[in-house]
This record gives sequence, structure tokens and C-alpha cells, in this order.
Amino acid sequence: MPSDQPNEPDSRRSWVVATVGAVAMVFTFGTPVSYGIFREPFSEVFGVSSVALSGVFAVLLFTFFIGSGLVGVFGVRFPARGVLLVCAFTTGVLAPSLYVVDSVVGLTVVFALLGLALGTVVVLVASVIPRWFEARRGAATGLIFVGNGLGLFALPPLWQFTLAELGVRRGFLVVISVSAATFLLAGLVCRRPEWVEQSTATTGEILAWLRRLGGTRTFQLLFVGMAFAFAWYQLLAAYAVELFAARGLAESTASAAFGLVGGVSIVSRIGGGYLGDLLGSRRAFLASYACVGLGVALLLIPFVPAMLVAILLLGLGLGGVATLYIPLLMSVFTSEKDTAVVGVFNVGGGLGALAMPLLGTASVSYGGFTLAISLTLVIVVVGLVTIALGTA
Repeated sequence: MPSDQPNEPDSRRSWVVATVGAVAMVFTFGTPVSYGIFREPFSEVFGVSSVALSGVFAVLLFTFFIGSGLVGVFGVRFPARGVLLVCAFTTGVLAPSLYVVDSVVGLTVVFALLGLALGTVVVLVASVIPRWFEARRGAATGLIFVGNGLGLFALPPLWQFTLAELGVRRGFLVVISVSAATFLLAGLVCRRPEWVEQSTATTGEILAWLRRLGGTRTFQLLFVGMAFAFAWYQLLAAYAVELFAARGLAESTASAAFGLVGGVSIVSRIGGGYLGDLLGSRRAFLASYACVGLGVALLLIPFVPAMLVAILLLGLGLGGVATLYIPLLMSVFTSEKDTAVVGVFNVGGGLGALAMPLLGTASVSYGGFTLAISLTLVIVVVGLVTIALGTA
């Protein structure tokens, strides 16, 4: 049961902080993954080619994953509340920016700053909120990543509806303003708890820490493993709908089937958190990741029943992995540099996110679905083995 003492872990105040963080997380990942929805309406309004817009959205993904990861690393000595409020302010300023931007250069600046703000909110929320908990850390992390999953599920159709009904400039203003409001609330509520020591490391000390960290076998194994722990999903996304359609599903049904992976993961994010509290983050994480491997392997069987079981297993595994990787990292590395640890591994995940879509498309083009699925399975197995060894 939650403690009545507000300045203790697992208190009611802790759950308030986690709930506010979960709401903010809804408006983070969902916007970067909606770039496919932005392409056509933005091209028409701004007279920019699809190729040029692809470059703009590549910058968005780069700053969202890698830029924010670097902010997490070098911003660890700053108060989390202050950094979140800067993100809220930046997002609020960007909300009406499309009324004054009229070139591809301007769009690049807008989306670069937006990606940086959104990604930094993810890093801060994901690293700070678990510090409010001890006994229920897994469940709390599951709660905030339910917000993440809801964003992946709800934001793309919300963007599509808003841009169609309100137009590009007004639609962008509305959605980004709401995002800024949730970040503002997070900035006011989601600070580091009083019992957690604030890092005072200088830039030089952080660089020295990174050099020491990079030279350890544990970090090397986990950096590769955690990058692969999410790279498989980016790779699968490049060909899943096409695969499901080739297996006999209608195009709309195939899209819904892939969306079901994310839908199932929303439920398993909470379940994964409770499983982590019960079994320990390492065992629960590896069990979730094993579900992913089994699900990918079942995709090699060209029958619809096997495919449906695979979708269920992939969703269960994705939710568990997404929820448990933060508690797992916090159990391995020093807690004083919480945002720096999450930031470093966010960079690894970003490198995978940028490379996997192209790799997935190329593998299907040159070797068909069997090659693409086999490559996905190899990535899962390598990630599973390296994480098991890195946390042994």
C-alpha cells in the first residue's frame, strides 16, 4: 500500500508524480512516429518536395533520440524540474511557429527543436520517476510507459484527424500546445525526490565517466543489447504490414494487425512492471525479450494462426521490454547519474532507430520476407544474449 508520508518512496505523492509523468509521455513518442502522416499535407502547404521533407523528419528523429540522449548525459547536473520547464517553454514557443515559417530551412529548425524537447522529456521522466519508488518501481515504470504506448496508439490518428479538420498550421498549434501544457505540468511536479542526491559532476568529470564506462565489458554488452532490444521493432515496422498482406490479410486488416502489437503492449507494460517487482527486473526483462524472439520465429511459419500467436507474443514482449529496461539499467549503473545513464542508452537506441527502416526495406527487396524475418530474429537473439551476459 502507498505510504502516507509524502517524503518516502512509494508514497501517494510518488504515484501522483508517476501519473503526471505518464500523461506527459503520451505526447512524446507519438509525434515523431507520425512523420508519415505529416508528409503529404506539409508538402502541399509549404510547397516542399517529399524528399526534402524526409530530410526534415530525419533531423526530427535524430534530435529526438540522439540529441536528447546527449542532453540527458550532460544535463545530469541540472535540476530535472528546470530542464522539463525549459522543454515545456520550447514546445510552447514552437506551437505557433508554422505561422511564420515558410521554407524547408525553417521547418528543419522547428522539427529539430521539437524533437529535442520531446526526447528530453522522455529521458527526464523515464529516469526521474523510478527514483520515487523502491518496492513498486517496476509497476510505476510500467505506468509511465503505458503513457508512451497510448501515445504510439493514439497520436498518429489524432494528428491525421487534426491536420485534416483544422489544417496544418492550426492543427500543429493545437496538438503542440496541448503537449506543452502536459510538459509544463510535469515540470511543476516531476522533480527528483529529496532523498536522491543531485549530481554535481562537471562536463570534464562526465566525459571521464563516459570514458571509464565505455571501457567496461558490462557497458559494451548492454549498449549493444539495449540498442537491439528496440531495433527489432523498427526493423519489423519496415515490412510487417506488407508481410501480413502477403499472408492473406486485407491491407486495412494488415495495418490493424501490426497496430495490435502496440495495443497488446499497452496492457503488458503494466503487467511487466508488476512482474519485475515480483521476479526482479533482470529475470522479467529476459522473459519478456524471450517472448519477442518466439514471436519473431513464429512469423517464419506461413499460416495465419501462427501469425496471430506471433502478434500476441510480440506485443507482450514489447511491453515488458519497454517497461523493464529502465529499472534494469538503474540496478546495474550508479543511480546518481540517472539521466546520464538513460541518455547514453537513448543514443544507442537512436542509432538503431535510424538504421533499421532502411535495412528492413532492403532485406525484403533483395531476399524476401524470409530474409527480413531471419535478420530480425538474429537481432533479437544477439540482443538477448548480450544483455544476459552484461547483467550476469
